[in-house]
Amino acid sequence: MAFLTVQVNDVEHHLDLDTRTSLLDLLRERLRLTGSKKGCDHGQCGSCTVLVDGRRVNSCLLLAVACDGSQVTTVEGLAGGDGLHPVQEAFIEQDAFQCGYCTPGQLCSVVGMLDEGGPSAITEDLSTEPVLDAAEIRERMSGNLCRCGAYVNIVAAIEQAAGVAAPVAQAEAVR
Repeated sequence: MAFLTVQVNDVEHHLDLDTRTSLLDLLRERLRLTGSKKGCDHGQCGSCTVLVDGRRVNSCLLLAVACDGSQVTTVEGLAGGDGLHPVQEAFIEQDAFQCGYCTPGQLCSVVGMLDEGGPSAITEDLSTEPVLDAAEIRERMSGNLCRCGAYVNIVAAIEQAAGVAAPVAQAEAVR
């Protein structure tokens, strides 16, 4: 057993838990925050993505004890008191989900990705800040899978949330 202090969605929790407990299991089973999903439980699908100290992580792979003293944000903590997070609004406006199972992980991943900056594996010019175009978005979101295949609308939502003009012609072609 280990004693852990962690802030989840701006609420401090003091917990005794088994050192083998994943962050995902802590969130879902102990704290009853069921927005983050257990998809593959192997870190391959991204359904469990949350933010730890502002960085996106697969919560199924991270031991909860590694988060001692950290700030964890789940999909339940993205929205402010006055309304939805701009990424959530963009997902709704662009119809960027179908069954919705992957959506919580997608949303947390987008929020983290938009704050990251820097080059990706496909960035051609490393001397300047990369342009967040559709190819960059797809590369940066490649760890989050959608079984329904709503990728075109997900990319459009990310472009909207990032302030980039959404590719209307491409989105309309899919609908």
